[in-house]
Formats: sequence, C-alpha cells, structure tokens
Amino acid sequence: MKAEIYEFMESLKLKTPGEKEFHQAVQEVTESVWDYYIKNPKYQKNKILERMCEPERTIIFRVPWVDDRGEVQINRGYRVEFNSALGPYKGGIRFHATVTLSILKFLGFEQTFKNSLTTLPMGGGKGGSDFSPKGKSDGEIMRFCQSFMNELYRHIGPDTDVPAGDIGVGGREVGYMFGQYKRLKNEFTGVFTGKGIGWGGSLIRPEATGFGSVYFVRHMLQLMGKDIEGHTFAVSGFGNVAWGAILKINELGGKVVTLSGPDGYVYDPDGITGEKVDYLLELRASNQDIVEPYANEFGAQFIPGKKPWEVKVDIAIPCATQNELDLDDAKELVKNGCFLVGEASNMGCTAEAAEFLGHHIRYAPGKAVNAGGVAVSGLEMTQNSMRLNWSREEVDQRLQVIMRDIHDTCVRYGKNGDKVDYVKGANIGGFVKVAEAMLAQGVV
Repeated sequence: MKAEIYEFMESLKLKTPGEKEFHQAVQEVTESVWDYYIKNPKYQKNKILERMCEPERTIIFRVPWVDDRGEVQINRGYRVEFNSALGPYKGGIRFHATVTLSILKFLGFEQTFKNSLTTLPMGGGKGGSDFSPKGKSDGEIMRFCQSFMNELYRHIGPDTDVPAGDIGVGGREVGYMFGQYKRLKNEFTGVFTGKGIGWGGSLIRPEATGFGSVYFVRHMLQLMGKDIEGHTFAVSGFGNVAWGAILKINELGGKVVTLSGPDGYVYDPDGITGEKVDYLLELRASNQDIVEPYANEFGAQFIPGKKPWEVKVDIAIPCATQNELDLDDAKELVKNGCFLVGEASNMGCTAEAAEFLGHHIRYAPGKAVNAGGVAVSGLEMTQNSMRLNWSREEVDQRLQVIMRDIHDTCVRYGKNGDKVDYVKGANIGGFVKVAEAMLAQGVV
C-alpha cells in the first residue's frame, strides 16, 4: 500500500473505530482510484474522496415491538443516506441479526458507485435492523415492520430516499413497510421498490440481481472468446440472487451444481434444473435458512459446515453475503481449474481473495456484477413516476443494455493490454460520475 493511501486509511480508522467492513470497502476503492485522483487536482482540492467517505446523513433509532407472547422486544434500526449527488438515496433494507452500522456503511458506500455505474439517476444509501425474520410469525414480522416504519417514514420519499429489499426483506416485508408508510403519509407513491406487481412493482425485479450478474459474466466470457453454454458453475446461497442466477444460467446452457446455506452446501452433479429450481422458492418460504432439505428431497450430496468453493467448476458466482469467499477458497478454486469469478453478493470476496483472484483469473466485483438488482429498482421508480408498467420483455431488454454498458465502462477504465482489471474499471467508472456531480454542486 502506498504511503499516502496508508495515511488516508489511518485517518479514516481514527474517525470510525471498529468499522472493519466499512474500512475494507473504502480501502478497495481508494487503492483503485488513487492514481486517477492524484492526476486530477480538482478532486484533491475539493477533498472529493474524503467527502465520499462520509455519509451525508446517518439515522439510528430504536424499534420496539410486541411478540406473540405479549412480550416487548427492542431492536435497533438504521438508515445510512450516503450520497445524493446523482439522485435520491437508493439502497436496500436488511433485516438480519448480524446487521451493524459498519456493514450498512460499507453497503451504502458501495451502493453509491454501483448506482453510478447503472447511469440511472440514483444516489447511494442502505438501511436495516438487527431483527431477524427467521422463526417469527407473520404477525410478529408485520408489527416489527410497522414499528420500524414509524420512524423511517420521516426520512424517506420518492424524491428523497427510496429503499428496497435486501437480505431478510422480501415481498412480504416490503408490503408491510409500504402499507405503514402509506398509512402515515396518506399518499400512494413510489417510495419503495421491490413492491408487488399488482401495486406498483416491476416485472423480473426478484430475479434481476441474479439475471444481471449472469449477463455481466456472459460479457466477461465473450471478451475471452467463450460463452456460458457448456460450462459448470458453483453458486452460493439459495435466496433471490442465487435463484435468479440459476434460472438464467440454465436458460443460457450452463450447469449449476451447488447451492449453500449457513448449514453447509449441496453438490448436485446432475445440475439444479426444473422442479429443483422451483423448490428453492419453497425452501426460502419455509424460513428454515438451511439447504439440507434440498439434498434429502432430490438425493443430492450435502456437505455440512463447508462452502461450495472446493467443488471443481469452471465459473464461481458468490450469491450469499459479504466476505463469503476467502483466500483459501480462492486458491482452491484456481487449483481446481476455475477461470472466472463474478461477485453477485456485495463484497463477496475478502480483500486477500479478491487480490489473489485478480492476479490469476478473471475476477469482477459486486458493485459491477450485481448492479442489475438496483438497475431494475431504478426502472421500477421510472414506471411508478409514469404510472405505467412495462412488459417482462421490455424490462429484461433494458436490464441487458444496462449490464452491457456497465461492462463497457469497466473495460474502458480497467483495460491493461489484453487483460481487464474489473475492480479498477468499476471503481474509477463509478467514481468519476459521482465526483463530477459533487464538484458541480459545490461544497455541500
């Protein structure tokens, strides 16, 4: 690490002690954009990078609710409104026991660059709570969501901050939060994305992150003179992202042989197709948060307590959560002949794993690969503003164009000879647009 970057990071760590995920995200971006930053004195003079690392607004609040036994429970709620230079704050709501301010700051910081890459008018933000829907009744989830919105509604709006779903927040949770927002504000607006199709949602939004990730990987492969057809894939997770990715890989002729959960991973050498893909929806709806039932249902192999990166595959797509693929996993993938890794999860690889993969095979970061989800959220915002719905085909066509353009941006800023540094390309590409908007809008 350069001395100037080290000094920058040490200053940030003094201001934000203990926020390791946030520090990791900032360091990854800073190392990529530093040379570009130094070559443009106007950015330094206006301290653009320093300002980008400070959220415009951070909201922390208590969320009291009553469980089915009549006992009062207390959780903590957050909304980090990171950067609005390009448009209203845009980013998901995450309900999970592991949620901390550090994780939401890292996600909001990443979201700013990801949204910039889509070219849609969206700023960056993220929110959530340490509440977990797992094991809760519908009534408990509804009461929590309503209490959460009793505070959050003051800070969001269709032209201010437009949340969406994330881990632990699907159509049910979005519905409960949107309903409470509508009740409190007495207005029906496009304040949330990921809504139901019958009340303002967009077609293919649940599949969009997975679909977009596969479209991006297809462009990576085409640059290598390859295609998805005939290749084997390792996918982690079994939620919306993994489900969408598996659907699209199957459609394009690839074969997915793994999925995973907190309990371990499933290896299905025959491929996860047909009714097996449909079963993932049942599995997720059960709130069990485990994948062993899939193995029991279809006679596949279940490997408890392990991750799927030890399986011999051509391409790996992490779809679960941050830092799920570490240096040992990266080495194992490369040793077994994997030649491409595309992150569908946010910061799915540890810093050490990302660096190793970038030196040995084709690797692309989540802010570029998984931008399809927020891209379709942006398209949902557009449809809400126009009071109309586009067809599935039209939304998918627009998504494909956006993912192609994001890949082109990564190549433009990251091409080095016959190779592409996708991390550098994504970070500089996202940075430039936000930086120019911040300069134009003054010191705010």
